[in-house]
Amino acid sequence: MPAGHWDWSMPTPFSQGWQCGPFIFVGGQISADEQGKTIGPGDIEVQTRNVFENIRSVLREQGAEMRHVVKFNTFYVFEGEGDDIREYWEAMTRVRLEFFDEPGPSGTAVRCVGLAYPDLLIEVEAIAYVPEPAGGA
Repeated sequence: MPAGHWDWSMPTPFSQGWQCGPFIFVGGQISADEQGKTIGPGDIEVQTRNVFENIRSVLREQGAEMRHVVKFNTFYVFEGEGDDIREYWEAMTRVRLEFFDEPGPSGTAVRCVGLAYPDLLIEVEAIAYVPEPAGGA
């Protein structure tokens, strides 16, 4: 649990991430402050940037970096149709691309009706693989 990281609005036993061997599993990250209040209501770019900064923060707690992410799943809220959905998805994707070098990880994007807190537009979970240094640890 990184210092200053968002937390649930009520006590829970959930962790922001777990390291299991060479894998780090980052739980669903949202755009929220330390009290769980949404940052950037209505702004998919602000929320996406905060979400990926949060993923970066959880990874750094274990000495990992974004380059170690091998898979991420994006859940996003959008109620529009037609070209609006394409523009929204492209805005979200432009921000996500700021965090990854080529070749990037595999990813999935799922459009959904809503997320845990009002005003949230995006939640992302990630899996990172951090191989042991040459010669073992």
